[in-house]
Amino acid sequence: MPTRTQSKSNNRSQSGSSAFSWGDNAGPLIGAAVAGAAIGFAAHIGRKALMQGMEASAGDWFEMLKKDHDEIQKLVEQMLATDESQTWKRSMLLMKLAHKLDKHSYEEETVIYPALRDDNDSADADRLDTEHGHVKTLIFELKQMDSDSAGWLEKVRKLRDSLDAHIRMEEEQVLPRLRKDLDEERNANLTSMVNKAGFVMA
Repeated sequence: MPTRTQSKSNNRSQSGSSAFSWGDNAGPLIGAAVAGAAIGFAAHIGRKALMQGMEASAGDWFEMLKKDHDEIQKLVEQMLATDESQTWKRSMLLMKLAHKLDKHSYEEETVIYPALRDDNDSADADRLDTEHGHVKTLIFELKQMDSDSAGWLEKVRKLRDSLDAHIRMEEEQVLPRLRKDLDEERNANLTSMVNKAGFVMA
């Protein structure tokens, strides 16, 4: 007569299941999990496509970057309009701004600044690239600060001043000159490349 321990062991071996097996009815569960992952991935891609499509509707690469500039400056002004009691709002605005700047700087650093260097304008490309580094440092410092800190708004003002000078140089001097130097085909190619870079970071 088998002992109770032997009986349990036999039952486990007969069913072929263990703590690590899926069991006989796992097919629908696995299918649902795979379908859920696919839907989530498709939704993510759809969101990225929608965001980048809205940006692309602004026009060519120069107009797209100017639209980004407007949105960035608007976010900074919204940050400056807060007070120390609005910690959650400050945190949300900073998160949005950081994401927008990451995407925008990626587009410029991987597409526009190399195009400037190809157009014999390495000095301006290097200067603008360095200014990006300064802005990223200010964003990092803001993330390290408590959003109700007395120095928070002063740091945002420094960020605004740096961004305004950077944007002015790009929009009034460097980028119009680049667009004028390029023929229609090369400008269209830059627009396509900026769109692709934006999709990666959307």
